[in-house]
Amino acid sequence: MGPYLVGVDIGGTFTDCVVLDKRGNITATKAQSTPGNFAEGMLNAMRVAAERLSMPFEQFCEHISVLTHGTTVGTNALIQRKGAKVGLITTKGHEDAIHIMRGSRGVNSRDISKVVHFPESQKPDPIVPKRYIRGVSERIDCFGDVIVPLNEVEAEVAIKELIALGCEAIAICFLWSFRHAAHERRVAEMVKRIAPGVFVSCSIDIAPKWGEYERTTATVLNAYIGPVMSRYLANLDEQLKKHNYRQPLQITQCGGGSVSIDKAMESPLLTLDSGPVSGVTGSAYFSNLVGTPNVITTDMGGTSFDVGIVANGQPEYSFKSDVIQYEYFLPKVDIEAIGAGGGSLAVVDEFAKTLRVGPQSAGADPGPACYGKGNMTPTVTDADIVLGYIDPDNFLGGRIKLDKSKSIAAVKSVADKLGLTINEAAAGIAKIVEFKMADIIRKMTVEKGYDPRDFVLYAFGGAGPVHASVFGSELGVQKVVVPLREIASTWCAFGAASADILHVYEQVDIQGSPFMPSRVNSVLEELQARAEAQMEKDGIPKNRRKFSFSLDIRHRGQINEVEIMMPEGRLAGSKDQAVLTPGAWEKLRQRFYTRYEQLYGKGASFKGARLEIVTMRVRATSPTQRPKLSKARAMSGVIPKQAKLTTRDIYWADLKKTQKTPIFDGAKLVAGNKIKGPCVIETTQTNVVVHPGCTLKVDAYGNFEMTFK
Repeated sequence: MGPYLVGVDIGGTFTDCVVLDKRGNITATKAQSTPGNFAEGMLNAMRVAAERLSMPFEQFCEHISVLTHGTTVGTNALIQRKGAKVGLITTKGHEDAIHIMRGSRGVNSRDISKVVHFPESQKPDPIVPKRYIRGVSERIDCFGDVIVPLNEVEAEVAIKELIALGCEAIAICFLWSFRHAAHERRVAEMVKRIAPGVFVSCSIDIAPKWGEYERTTATVLNAYIGPVMSRYLANLDEQLKKHNYRQPLQITQCGGGSVSIDKAMESPLLTLDSGPVSGVTGSAYFSNLVGTPNVITTDMGGTSFDVGIVANGQPEYSFKSDVIQYEYFLPKVDIEAIGAGGGSLAVVDEFAKTLRVGPQSAGADPGPACYGKGNMTPTVTDADIVLGYIDPDNFLGGRIKLDKSKSIAAVKSVADKLGLTINEAAAGIAKIVEFKMADIIRKMTVEKGYDPRDFVLYAFGGAGPVHASVFGSELGVQKVVVPLREIASTWCAFGAASADILHVYEQVDIQGSPFMPSRVNSVLEELQARAEAQMEKDGIPKNRRKFSFSLDIRHRGQINEVEIMMPEGRLAGSKDQAVLTPGAWEKLRQRFYTRYEQLYGKGASFKGARLEIVTMRVRATSPTQRPKLSKARAMSGVIPKQAKLTTRDIYWADLKKTQKTPIFDGAKLVAGNKIKGPCVIETTQTNVVVHPGCTLKVDAYGNFEMTFK
């Protein structure tokens, strides 16, 4: 009994829980998400796990050694605009930066519909209205020198005015404060003295980087969701303690690891996208275990489809993100999401007579038509039921009964408008969503200089394995892997359970080549010292602390930079550390040119130009207890008789006909089994649909691998 590693991930439709014991046994459960009170859905998923383990819930909680939680509370507060009333204090004369925004307003080439229809778009409702913004007299220059001292009288007036207006949180962002933090620190102290219960967010803690607009946005967004997240996490922590959970709660973060609950409450912006990122984290861990260092991660749930990249065993990062059109700075695992999930709605454009799938979703409530909760518009899940991919009597292992007649009626409403048969309409819904997924994967890989054909594709989430055979074949990947069978549907929760503790520290110090090692190393040492202090606070022993170092470098005169890893940790210099040694300079240059040309094309770099360091970065990690996963001792090509369940009529668009198709019990297939498509592999959490021309085999770890002709 125990100790248990537990990961919980809250999605838009389901809340997933994965429990790993010391023998390597994995228990995966699902419960419907509860948008009114997400903590309830989390505890329900954990209760189902306790039942599976045949023990009272309090006893189960008592034997958990690490509980790591991925939450969408902050994301939902932003999207639904249910955050706190925020006041912003900034440098006088720069009050409008957050309203001016960038010209692109967060639109990038990955979402071509927004690019094409950009003239029709408009700015979002302001996250902080102008009446809640106050400028105070102070000025730091780009060298970090104080030009105008902080006017504390103005600052105090600003604080009191914002409190009188009912602000629950105050964001503080001064010009060039990342070069001289004293003014922001002083105003934060004043807020805590004048209004101790108000949430305070400082740019120097959230985004100490060059870029006034993105830094201001990050600070305001952090303040906007701060009170909401603090209340949620405090309530959840209290409830867990009531049920005998005694260890510190860990929260997954967008950088690819976890942070303590205290850190998450201070910097809730770190939790945005942390759920999908956990899927990439789990994939990076698992890919290194099974020897597939290049992985495209695809997570298809009820609401969205999320894509990430693991290259050479490491997740790909981005340093600028956007939410509700606001761009902000934050180092995070690069995730791209589109509205393409099992609950995505299929509608017909009455004028063009064309079919559109997503991005709108039926969500958890009312859900697809087959849920019988009143929705009459067909979804991807309804199409899957009509085609025969999903058995309505065996959804989630039979725990939920679906109404096939309602799926048929919903899809028929679309088919009639398009003059198609029901099967043709259902196949069209599936094909549209599958090609949308293939398209976003191409853009994610090609934009980073990668060829999808050099990668293995991991398909997870409740709906991912149903459709991966098609979009994987379309991309031409080496193979599609459904990791750990039924665990694939709860993969983000598995990723949370296997996440390391992670803290990321950055500092901007723009300097042109030739670089001074003493200047660079001094900043890196300061960042490492900050990381050491945080890990000391976390109670992490010194022998479990690991650090990696990187520099963001660009051609001088350019705006965008690329991250260059520094495995040696410091720059080697002359005796007085005034100049780099020739060997160190050549290594740094070549790393920059290699990465730059990978991103922008061979020959794109200008080797005659000077280089500039913009940002220095330290990632501090501490490995948590790892799940023990073992390989099968023997492989067998003989499919057990009990694995062959039945046959079912399934419509295959490739064959343009319905045919009786073998159905297998995924739990009873053994390592070494190989099955040619078409067929369907059913598990308690998801189905793996193997199309004609595709072959599925079970590897030594119990993964389902699909390869193509």
